[in-house]
Amino acid sequence: MFPEFKIVRRQRPVTIAVASTSSSRPAANAAIEAACDGPVSLSFTSGGDVLTGSYDGRRVSLEVTTGSRRTSHASRRHGRAGRGVDRFALTLTGTMLTALTCADGTWVARARVDLSEVGIEPRDESWLAGLTAGHEGAAEDVRTGAFGQLGLRDIRVVTYADGSPFHEVDGSVLLTATSAGPGFFPTAHTSVWALDPVTYDLVHRGALYFRRDGLVYGDHATHLVREGDEWLVATSTWAGFKAPDKTDPSKPWSPVGVTVARSREDLTRGEHVLDATPLALPTDGVGVWDPHLVRRDGEWLVGYVSAKKYFDFHPMLASGPSLDALSLRAARTDRTATEGTTLVPLGGTVVVGASDGRDNPRRVRARYPIFDLDLNEVAELRSAYVSNLPWPTLIPLGEEWLHVAFDGTPHGGRLTGYGTHGEVVLSRSTPGRSV
Repeated sequence: MFPEFKIVRRQRPVTIAVASTSSSRPAANAAIEAACDGPVSLSFTSGGDVLTGSYDGRRVSLEVTTGSRRTSHASRRHGRAGRGVDRFALTLTGTMLTALTCADGTWVARARVDLSEVGIEPRDESWLAGLTAGHEGAAEDVRTGAFGQLGLRDIRVVTYADGSPFHEVDGSVLLTATSAGPGFFPTAHTSVWALDPVTYDLVHRGALYFRRDGLVYGDHATHLVREGDEWLVATSTWAGFKAPDKTDPSKPWSPVGVTVARSREDLTRGEHVLDATPLALPTDGVGVWDPHLVRRDGEWLVGYVSAKKYFDFHPMLASGPSLDALSLRAARTDRTATEGTTLVPLGGTVVVGASDGRDNPRRVRARYPIFDLDLNEVAELRSAYVSNLPWPTLIPLGEEWLHVAFDGTPHGGRLTGYGTHGEVVLSRSTPGRSV
């Protein structure tokens, strides 16, 4: 069904501050960084709220002032940066404020604080409208704008509604990805990239944010679809996800769902805030994520993941005449750690790819199963299964295929915890027998 694949390129475009054409920040996704040859402080200000990161030449700390209240935040274990620092940065990603240092090209988080714990809601648009950045001390080559990424994951091809790739006039293929922030899932956001299928170079094009429940979120695990003369965007609400409070086990996990948004703007460039509404997907559990859409023979097919509980999840497929009238078509409940459900047009039909994680039963671990539209397994994608849960993102290139995956390699040091992965892993089909 598909040829075997061989890795042809690994890359990780780490960027802290990305230049923005917006006069104000459209989302809680901001960064300021500077070269430093001595003590320096960087800050974000909105109204009476002042968020400051400081590097005194040896240690890093944060200070948050809101009204008459001032709090200081430093890490005893991770705050010492030493004297080899080349650049210093302050980032705002969701509700997380983080100070980072860079030495020899590697960024490390040195201090952070969740602003929701000190009474600040940075995802509110009125708060964002007043946000400014500043600096003091030995700051040079100052860069401000949107936060970029520590890694890329959840990579999908931008497609037309029939599932075929959306190509630029220069032949590049557009992708969406989850841009990893300096921490867990709420620090990430959706980004748009152009991939050169010859050189395999990735170029950042923009970012998508989502307005829901009165706030602007950096939701991710997104599929961008060109339908007629507008864009359809399906995404997972990971930016609002929180694990239960370890000090209070009775507090539940916050749910993850899927939303859709539509726009006639050019979503392939620049930053955009989209009005998102829930997409009702059949589920047998507590949450759904990883949407992927194809319109075929007058009906929508939607591949996604359903979680029986966090984290026990499996692939699902829904179908219907419209996205407002979907019903369950098939489910693979024998899996317990399978995601990245992806619809791939192939030979006049559509097959469904997925990623069997290592927490599955032994017989279905660390592999890419290929299913038919009833989710019967019909083949296996023979491509490198790297760490974490790489997706079966496939791009047809004439008679060949390109597989765009990602791994679980973190970046940013130990303070950030899980969520700063991954490295982009590109594999190309090799000549020979299909399997």
